[in-house]
Parts: sequence; C-alpha cells; structure tokens
Amino acid sequence: MIRRSMNVLGIETSCDETGVALFSTEKGLLADALHSQVDLHAMYGGVVPEIASRDHIRCLLPLVRTVLEKAGVERPDAVAYTAGPGLVGALMVGGGMANGLGLAWDCPVVPVHHMEGHLVAPMLEDHAPEYPLLALLVSGGHTMLIAVHGFGEYELLGTTLDDAVGEAFDKSAKLLGLGYPGGPALAKLAEDGDPTAFDLPRPMLNREGYDFSFSGLKTAVMLVVRRAEDDGELDDRRADIAASFQRAAVDTLVGRALQAARDRQLDRIVIAGGVGANRLLRAEMARRFSGDVFYPRMQYCTDNGAMIAVAGALRLGDAEAAAEIRAQARWPLATLSPPGE
Repeated sequence: MIRRSMNVLGIETSCDETGVALFSTEKGLLADALHSQVDLHAMYGGVVPEIASRDHIRCLLPLVRTVLEKAGVERPDAVAYTAGPGLVGALMVGGGMANGLGLAWDCPVVPVHHMEGHLVAPMLEDHAPEYPLLALLVSGGHTMLIAVHGFGEYELLGTTLDDAVGEAFDKSAKLLGLGYPGGPALAKLAEDGDPTAFDLPRPMLNREGYDFSFSGLKTAVMLVVRRAEDDGELDDRRADIAASFQRAAVDTLVGRALQAARDRQLDRIVIAGGVGANRLLRAEMARRFSGDVFYPRMQYCTDNGAMIAVAGALRLGDAEAAAEIRAQARWPLATLSPPGE
C-alpha cells in the first residue's frame, strides 16, 4: 500500500484533544504531541463545541512546529487530517490547517476517518495485527463491532442502539458525583469496590445479533444510587456501585465480542478507542479469548495525532491536492473502501 518512504503529518481535532504527529513509512513514528482541553470543559461537565474549536485554533500551529522540530524534519511529504466523524467546527479547524499547510508546502492532503485511525492505532506497536480480524471500537461516542477483512474493508456487525459505552461510563460517574471526565474517575473508584455488590443488567447478551445497549444499565445505576441516597449509604457504597457498573459494562462488551469472533471464526481481536484503556476490559478479554488480542499503548487509546498519521500513510492512495476542507459530523465506517478505489 505504501510505495516509497514518506513522512506523513497527522492532525487530529475531532473533539476536545489537539493531536499532531509525524509518521515515517520507513522508520515509524518520529514525533508526536497532544494537548488536552479537559480543564477547559470540566466546569461544564462536558465538551462545549465552540470552546473546543477556539482552543484547537490556539494550539494547532504551535504543536505542528513542535513535532517537526522534535523530528528534525523541515516539512512532511503529505498531511493527513481527521475529516470526520466529530464536531464540525473542530473538524474545520484541522481541515483548514491541513489544507493550508498542503498549499504552503505543495504536498498532498489525506482526509482520514477518525474511527479508522483508532482501528489502525495498534499498527504503531512492534507486534501489529494482521487481517482478517474483529475490531471492538469503544469510546465516548462509539461502540462498534466490525469484521475487518483488510484495510478499508469493513463490515459493521453491531453498534449501540443508544448510549455509547464511554457515554454510559461518564453518565454513571456523574450520578456518583465524580468529576469530569467521568470514565477514568469511575474506573479508579471501582478498584476499591466489590463488583458483585449489585446485580446490574448485561443488556442484549441474550438477544440475537451483535448490537449493544447501555441506556438500561445507566438507568439501573441511577436507581441504585437513589436507593443508596434514600438510605443514607451512598458515601459508603460509591465504590461498590462503580465496580458493579464497570463489571456489567465489561461483561457486555466482552460477551458480544466473543460471540462475534466465534460466529465469524476470527482468532484476532483489536480493541481501540478511549475505553480500550480500561484495565478490566483488557484483563477480561485476555482471560476469556483464546486468540490474540491487540491494543494501542495507553497514550494512543484516546484521540491522538499518531493514529491519524498512520491512517494517512496507509491511505496515501487517496491523497488529493489541497483544495476542499472535508468535515463530516457523521460518516459511517462501513462506507470506506481500500485506498485508491
């Protein structure tokens, strides 16, 4: 897929993290930098799109300069950027920067699908997966099971019917009075709790197909929290509620993934996206799956420029002259095709 050695600059601005990285098709990842907006959005309890866009504008060019200086490269051979899905304003910032740099450097520009970036993030590791495989993509906005027949050949097997699993983590954390972002805080609290303390539902596991649903689990947590509040026991039971929720969510993800892997006779699973950093999810999949499991390293589970640079390098066949900024709030992964087609 990659015909000659090239340096690809990756730009990620789909939500609340500004990521930039430089990837060499010959040497691998040369440099990367990431700026998080967590502190800016914490007071609002969630991402404010206008604030996100403005902060991307403030940080993006300095991060580009930092990455190029760290890599000792004057200019890349191509620029890749996240074109969707994501917040349109934030995507426009990254797309505008990528196309502007493409014009200034007279180099091609590659629009990248955000979730394809997550899917190929394990390619940054020494032990990279081979195709075909099953991908479990789990984040604050997505929960998907995909049969990956090859790069750009994606068959959507199942998705969430309501809340994404990361969203369920965040909402349950909010019910427990935890700070933003809630998912990591809940996982940390769960370490001190009893995962069998509350019998919470494992939605959809007994139904046909591979879809997910987490709204019922979130509602069950809300009812448990209210009962604990009424009994004056919430402070003593927070860790148990967190641990019980996390166990139910992980059981649901792992159960569905194992079912799909068995049915499709796939012996490789990739887990990527922000929730892919969850330690219980990693441990349970390793314990229960007889095949090989692949993850990005922890810092590349959340949104980052490295995954976009890698995906851009793999999609050099789709490179185009800098001209049109692409920004798609919704973009089904299954609509992609192999590079150059």
